[in-house]
Amino acid sequence: MSEPSTPGYREPHVATLRRTLPKLINDPLGTLVGLADAAPGQIVQLNLGTIRPYLVAEPAHVQHVLRDNAANYTRAGDSMMWKSVHKLAGDGILSEGPEWEASRRRLQPHFTAKRIDAVVDDLSQAISEAVDELAVPARDGEPVDAAREISRIICQAVIRVFFGDKIAVADGVRVVEEQDTVATALRFRLLTPFMPDSVPMPGDRAFRRAVRNIDEILLPLVRAERAHDDGGDDILASLARTRDAQGRKLDEKRVRDDLVAMFATTTETTYVVLTWLFPLLEQLPDVAARLYEEIDSVVGPGEVISREQLGELRYTRMVLDELVRAYPSGWLVPRTAIADDVIGGTRVKAGGTIVLSPYVTQRLARFWDRPDVFDPERFAPEAPRRAHRYAYYPFGGGAHQCIGQYLFQLEAPLIVATLLSRFRYQLVTPGMPTPQLAASLRPRERVPLRLTPHRQPAVA
Repeated sequence: MSEPSTPGYREPHVATLRRTLPKLINDPLGTLVGLADAAPGQIVQLNLGTIRPYLVAEPAHVQHVLRDNAANYTRAGDSMMWKSVHKLAGDGILSEGPEWEASRRRLQPHFTAKRIDAVVDDLSQAISEAVDELAVPARDGEPVDAAREISRIICQAVIRVFFGDKIAVADGVRVVEEQDTVATALRFRLLTPFMPDSVPMPGDRAFRRAVRNIDEILLPLVRAERAHDDGGDDILASLARTRDAQGRKLDEKRVRDDLVAMFATTTETTYVVLTWLFPLLEQLPDVAARLYEEIDSVVGPGEVISREQLGELRYTRMVLDELVRAYPSGWLVPRTAIADDVIGGTRVKAGGTIVLSPYVTQRLARFWDRPDVFDPERFAPEAPRRAHRYAYYPFGGGAHQCIGQYLFQLEAPLIVATLLSRFRYQLVTPGMPTPQLAASLRPRERVPLRLTPHRQPAVA
């Protein structure tokens, strides 16, 4: 028997197990959006049998959890996602408490607007050289895998600019691939959050193997850097000589944890999000035509994009803003309530699991006109302001907002504009891929492209 309601409080909208579970299995994203749309202003409690998480989608409620009373909502606790993330990234920027605070202080200086702006030209040059390598498969008519090539381009660029070329590009691509394995291996745990960690699940073995492979690549680099400080200002050198509050050098594991987190921050969001762009543009010829027109008018044949040109790519930025609205990489943001609280008039008990989802909130019909339509005009400078700050939070919010957000806002348009100024493409397999629920939102199917050269520079 349920507890009697307390005067002045409202009960959550309860999604029953019998009706909800089959829908969640068949269409988890659509089901979550539908549940939130059907309960305006309310919290939805998902009855999943042994666990009953609260789906918090209303922007004002999201703000309460991520900012206004963030101290009461921890990333630690019983969340299977955060347990698994801890196994990968350890006690660093993806953790909680003093370890997270210390890690953020170490890493934040590398991602300030001033620091990122200072490396834009180098980043653009590295991206240009990486994109030029696609000329060979384009000439030969060989299809390329969109996700793999975008991850290669990003790796070549960020390894040069942020890691001082201390990681081989091939090793960087391997790390990204292993991170992809980690993210997809988690989907079984995400879909069955009631299963104890001690119960073996599909994906567990692949997860452990991927973490070992990442360590085999990164740990030797950490050890070499700690043994021979070259005085560099790249991320690896900076971490290796950082000292803790007691004046001691960080131990090997802390440097490794921060390095794993930084590699994910500088690569994963960008390549996962941009993979969606290619099938989307095939479905939207008007958007594609306007995007191509802008890029061709701003970027000359074979040019390395300057920071001034980057500022002129306004429609490109609108497309990318809409892309992270429709397909946010960090689609799931679980939290655990430390103490009893009230969210939007609904009582939440200590220990309760809170499920936030930018994907769900950014598709609520009461905040977004035609939310399932891809429309970059939502982000035009003259468009009306959003009804609430947290109606759109693709990079999280509050103290844990992604420190790589500003990097994405420069890195992503540089990649898109450089690539599309040199090549046009055709999908080998037409149609939109199916979203795959993992630690980040990615296409289930591969996105192979056949490239053709476009406006190659004249040979002197």
